[in-house]
Amino acid sequence: MAVGPKKKADMMNAILSIPVTARLTLAFVLGACVGSAANWAIYWLAWNRRPISPWSPPDASAPPRRIADRLPILGWLGLRRESTLHGPGFWIRPMLVEVLTGAGLAALYWWETVAGGLIPRGVGWLLAPNYQPMLHLEFFAHSILIGLMLAASVIDMDEKIIPDPITVAGTLAGLMMAALWPISLLPEVTPVTFLRLSAPNPWPAWLQGRPEIGSLAVGLGCWWLWCVAILPRSWYGRHGWGRAVRLCAARLRRDPTTYRILRMAVFGSLVVLLVWHRAGDNWQGLLSSLVGMAAGGGMIWLVRVIGAVTLGREAMGFGDVTLMAMIGAMLGWQPCLLIFFLAPVAGLVVGVLRLIFLRDREIPYGPFLCLATLCVLVLWGPVWVWSEPFFALGGLVPVTMLCCLGLMGVMLGLWRLILAVFR
Repeated sequence: MAVGPKKKADMMNAILSIPVTARLTLAFVLGACVGSAANWAIYWLAWNRRPISPWSPPDASAPPRRIADRLPILGWLGLRRESTLHGPGFWIRPMLVEVLTGAGLAALYWWETVAGGLIPRGVGWLLAPNYQPMLHLEFFAHSILIGLMLAASVIDMDEKIIPDPITVAGTLAGLMMAALWPISLLPEVTPVTFLRLSAPNPWPAWLQGRPEIGSLAVGLGCWWLWCVAILPRSWYGRHGWGRAVRLCAARLRRDPTTYRILRMAVFGSLVVLLVWHRAGDNWQGLLSSLVGMAAGGGMIWLVRVIGAVTLGREAMGFGDVTLMAMIGAMLGWQPCLLIFFLAPVAGLVVGVLRLIFLRDREIPYGPFLCLATLCVLVLWGPVWVWSEPFFALGGLVPVTMLCCLGLMGVMLGLWRLILAVFR
């Protein structure tokens, strides 16, 4: 049963009637729960599973778990009794994860819904109560994204992998929210609405929903591209293309994951068709999310290929591709392009420092993508005002992107020279 506008307004007024201090406290509790879920994923979805999380099955030799152990933050104080099994101080990092996530989401709630930090000063639209649902849905979506990025970053730092269950689930969540609540996407300032894939230019007529077949083809193309990308394929080209194709096909036939992904692809295609038939803002939100997913993952995929050619080996894991696809589904292609520019700067600086002081040649790239995403997210208002003229160029944006990919190849070549110096 759909909720009417009056009911929505009453619900929003009830939330806003709660004092700001109480809402910030609730946001802290929500953040601690998000951090607790991230801790479960960090230890349970990692390649080397460790029964550290209070939600994970304990070792047979461990003391019985208590209900209080599952309380965020406080539960880790009780789990100190397992230090003989997991090592002294094992509880400190996960407890800090929950504390910092709680504090971070409380600050984010204040920034987005109270201070209106996603919108530049002077717009003045925050005084209108009708926009408060948009702000709260954006905070809800960003809380999910931050929890997923937190789990992916810590696992990537621990093991230099990013598990598919995190990024695939996050991508599906982003697509679902964009289709159901398009206003959960980042805002576009002028006019105040959700960030469409055509922003800041008007939405073109050929991308409308039914009966425009071209827009349906774009949506289904992005969806199937992602589904094919996450198939459990392998490529061994050492003995020629023919043998590589046969081995890849055999792997796809034998792996049960192939058939689960194909079923998901068919079901998702029906959902895309249904939303396209409905048209309106729901279709524009879903199509913007689908294009953001394909653009985000595609950019990192191209970097992965360029890096492999330039460095002569795999320069970036496929987990970074699925991570960026998840971010694109949550935020759209425009923020992904800004993240793409920002993340390598931090990665290069940290990589050089690790090489000099630790002699470590391998650095996880996922945390830098997540850090850049957080920066773009928090500073979205001024960032959009600064970058809006660039995105208004339309067709010139892909050309600029290709030039930047060429520069990326040059940067990776310089990195290879630096590695040779410290060999």
